[in-house]
Order: sequence, then C-alpha cells, then structure tokens
Amino acid sequence: MPETPFDNVEGAHEYVGLLSEAVRQARDEVAQDLAQAQAEKAQRRLEALQIVAWKLERLEGQLVASRHLLNDLRRLRRLLVGEAPAGRSPRDDPDEPWGA
Repeated sequence: MPETPFDNVEGAHEYVGLLSEAVRQARDEVAQDLAQAQAEKAQRRLEALQIVAWKLERLEGQLVASRHLLNDLRRLRRLLVGEAPAGRSPRDDPDEPWGA
C-alpha cells in the first residue's frame, strides 16, 4: 500500500504546514490584486476579492488550529510511548506548546 502524508501524525503535521504556507502565499497574491482593483476602481472585482481574502483568512486560521491539534497529538503519542523527539529536546521545537 502506498504511503500517504496521513500515514502518521508527523506526516499530517508537515502536510498541514505546507498547506498553511500555500494559503499565506495566496493571501499575498490576493492582497496585490486587491490593491490593483482599488486603483482601477473595479468595484465588483474588489468586492469578490475581499470575499476571497476573508475566506483565505478563515482557512489559514483553521489550518493553524489543525496544526496545533496535530502537534498536541504528536506530543501525547511521544509521552505515551516514552520517546523523545529525534536529536533534540521538546523545548527546542517552536511548534511544541508544552515544556518537557
């Protein structure tokens, strides 16, 4: 069976991080389009882009929350199986919300 990004919590965490980065890039592009639409006084396009910007903002917030939840699951799994993060302490990971 082929491996997918969701075969383990670490893979899902990484995948959600990549999605979050793609959303940030899209938000930057939409911000540029918004500025252009304002300069051109294209009202309908401006309104549509404002909706797109709002939806992307909501999506980014949901991805951040998902990443935090996945991080919590990673931490709990590590605690349950007694393993430490590879090559570093939990305090070294900025995504880890809990100290050791």
